[in-house]
Amino acid sequence: MDGSFEEKAGLCALNKIFGFSPRQALRLLEAFGSAREAFLRPRDEIERVLGPGAGEKTLSQLSWSAFESAAIELEGLEGKGCTFIGIGEDGYPSLLAECDDPPLGLYYRGVSPPEEVFDGPPAIAVIGTRNLTSYGADWCERIVSAMSGTEVRPVIVSGLALGVDVTAHRTALDLGIPTVAVMATGIDSIYPGANRGTGERIAATPGCALVTDYPPGTTAMPVNFLRRNRIIAGISRSTILVESRIRGGGMMTARLAASYDRDVFALPGRVDDPVSQGCNLLIRENLAESIGGLGELMEKLGLGSAKGASREDFEAEVRSHYQGLTTQEDTARIARLARAVKACRGISMDELCTKLDLDYSEVGRIVTMLECDGFISVDLLQHCSARMIKR
Repeated sequence: MDGSFEEKAGLCALNKIFGFSPRQALRLLEAFGSAREAFLRPRDEIERVLGPGAGEKTLSQLSWSAFESAAIELEGLEGKGCTFIGIGEDGYPSLLAECDDPPLGLYYRGVSPPEEVFDGPPAIAVIGTRNLTSYGADWCERIVSAMSGTEVRPVIVSGLALGVDVTAHRTALDLGIPTVAVMATGIDSIYPGANRGTGERIAATPGCALVTDYPPGTTAMPVNFLRRNRIIAGISRSTILVESRIRGGGMMTARLAASYDRDVFALPGRVDDPVSQGCNLLIRENLAESIGGLGELMEKLGLGSAKGASREDFEAEVRSHYQGLTTQEDTARIARLARAVKACRGISMDELCTKLDLDYSEVGRIVTMLECDGFISVDLLQHCSARMIKR
């Protein structure tokens, strides 16, 4: 093993041992000058550096066999299309290194070199609840869409979870913006399974990547997500919280971002909506700035003016799309229903029947057309909402 590989193996081994307490590993690096040395020094020296709080289990793990195991792991990563980036190496995110608790390294999977992903455009985290409402989905898409049309196109960072995370990733991919997914599992598995297709698409798209600080073979456990959140906050210049309960994981990520002195923005919502209470609380506590207009948000993010794909005249676009495809009378009926959906987010099919004086089968026909053509979204309870970005 050459010197650079040995140091990488040492960082990898320390990361496996001190993943939940990286500050201890950083103390060893500072004291001994290299990661490899931490596995060569006598026990009493290590104890002096780590202090009386170091347990017997931790001390016993700092063995040469742990170093060799990490070296074997690194040699096998390349065959899986992955790599490990140690702190201080080229490609390690510079913003993450500025945090007081950065991981000793990151496992990385992507077709672009990590330097291109992390040292290129600014990274913006878009995060929130798994229980995404139509309001949150609409705004998540609008926010990412606006960033696709700014003078500086950022990297969208999120956690590949259901809800806000995967909506941000997919919208970014659809609009050609790079996106990074920070996972709470090993680099060799994508969780949840429902998002595996999106994860594989990220790994295969230039400028995008999957990253984690968990060793291969790590499965999803609740505690893993808490550790994952600090990486999302740490690699991002700004964090946008779309929807979150007061005790949601998105709240933890937003608070971590604020503790790292990063800009935090939150989407305000109804005071009686549980998935907006976290956002509203951060705004009241002055830990997050309220999101108003998209143009203003893009300027505050430092991305310049937005030219994006937002649908400024929703009804006119619907009318134009169906003109010539149906009769004039039918086009007018479709546009009228679209206007009602745009005016009343989450309106039900029954409410549309009453409001427009149409029977259920006719409303169902038009709603299906508008949904298939990407103008509206319909949830499991048959509530309709306008989609505000072009597809």
